[in-house]
This record gives sequence, C-alpha cells and structure tokens, in this order.
Amino acid sequence: MAAGWLQHLGAGNITVLSGGTQPAEQVNAAAVEAMAEVGIDIAASVPKLWSDTTVQQADVIVTMGCGDVCPVYPGKRYEDWELEDPAGQGIEMVRGVRDDIKSRVEALLTSLNIDE
Repeated sequence: MAAGWLQHLGAGNITVLSGGTQPAEQVNAAAVEAMAEVGIDIAASVPKLWSDTTVQQADVIVTMGCGDVCPVYPGKRYEDWELEDPAGQGIEMVRGVRDDIKSRVEALLTSLNIDE
C-alpha cells in the first residue's frame, strides 16, 4: 500500500521500490481492495526480495516492523513505520491501515520536498 500511495502521490517525481527481507508471495487481497476503493490499482504488484544492493542504492528506506532483520547502512535515511499487520484481516481494519499509510507517505513526500 505504501508503494501504491508513493507512486500515486509522488506523481512521477519519485522512484519506488517495494519489497522486503521476507516478502509474501502475493499482495494481500484486502489491501488490493482497499487501495482500489481510492482509485489506486496495486493488483499487479508482486512483493520482491530486497538485496543489500537494493538497500544501498536507496535514498530512503521505509521499514514496517522488520526489526533486526533489516540491513542498516550508515548514512542512509531510515523510517520505521510501526503499523498493524493487515495480513488475514478484514477490509475495515485494512482501510484504517491504508489511511494511516497515506498520512505517513504525505509527510515523507513533504520532508523530501516532493510535490504531490
């Protein structure tokens, strides 16, 4: 959902790589539905395994509760967004996570001086 919001609100002014150290095999169906409700299609998204190289090339790394598993490199900007895990949850709960992520993405874009 964060990648969907970043691509949508960044309006082509930002490159987004979405993945993780232990990505799921597919995007959560409730997340796809929740994002579709706001006009953002993430249905074709595929979670990707991040390599050390991927992390080293990023300007900002947003983590969502990966703890000690995430590689940390000096000089990189990290944001750890503690969010409720939408896995296996109903659409009502996922909508709340979606809206929380949107607020965080808006703040991130503002801090990067990226126009929405």
